[in-house]
Amino acid sequence: MILAIETSCDDTCAAVIGADGTIHANVISSQRVHDRYGGVVPEIASRHHLEQIDDVVADALATAGTQLCELDLVAVTHGPGLVGALLVGVATAKALAAAYELPLAPVDHLHGHVVAGLLAPDPFEPPFLSLVASGGHTQIASVTDPGPDYELLGRTLDDAAGEAFDKGARLLGLGYPGGPALSKLAEDGDPQAFSFPIAAGVKGLDFSFAGLKTALLYKIRDLGDDELQRRRADLAASYERAIVEALTLRVERALEQTGSERLANGGCVAANGRLRERLRGLGVSVDIPPRELCTDNAAMIASAARYVESLAFPDYLELDVYASGESRPVLA
Repeated sequence: MILAIETSCDDTCAAVIGADGTIHANVISSQRVHDRYGGVVPEIASRHHLEQIDDVVADALATAGTQLCELDLVAVTHGPGLVGALLVGVATAKALAAAYELPLAPVDHLHGHVVAGLLAPDPFEPPFLSLVASGGHTQIASVTDPGPDYELLGRTLDDAAGEAFDKGARLLGLGYPGGPALSKLAEDGDPQAFSFPIAAGVKGLDFSFAGLKTALLYKIRDLGDDELQRRRADLAASYERAIVEALTLRVERALEQTGSERLANGGCVAANGRLRERLRGLGVSVDIPPRELCTDNAAMIASAARYVESLAFPDYLELDVYASGESRPVLA
């Protein structure tokens, strides 16, 4: 049995899974305090993790019908993410594991998204092409085994896809998180009403969404207040379409480049209905996890923990966190 903890952003998560990938508990406590600021405030997120983590872990263990002394492994996200938030999860995992001298598996957050589809009851085994599109990260990778050393083929050069949704929603006067709100508004709009850039000129498999946000800003200014109110749904639908097409274009390029006929999609943007529909129309085998496994969760971290090297007690007491994928310390 594996207990996993995930606190990389503003969701406090704990899960218990079996070695075969069966989910026995997957508890997610979302902080409902950041919408007033239009985005996640790191210090506030960290404080709320401190307040919630004990109850979330206890809930996961109770739901799974197990106890700490019955666990075989503790896993935790140690990056990338908000440093203060990550420290809460890592400190908690260290304490729980050390109490029973259990091994601890340090997991990369993006690796969790890549292997979320390997959970029971219907694991999507490698090899496959992986698209991870979330609030802070967007990447395409070639996955030949479930370990952390997948081949990165492309990533965002600026904003992530989820950031593009949030910033677009803010410009349209919608709430946070912006993705669901923008998609809801887009349901009543015409996705062909406005033309927005999809950075088709960016070579290779890298993404760029900064120009898209700027184009929306200029379009809003040009319309004026009265016309903006009348065309908000059209703007949302056209903007959403541009994000989806930008993602799909790189996936199509990657499928052609690698010859792969299998695609896995993860990250919170994978919950977007239009993206799911578009990817499933590419003529390849596509796996998209349930929505609760697309957003941040600890079950995917437990899934990844099965394929990383764990640290024995007391070696992990020096485990550190990292904010971005450019630097990944294992031990401080």
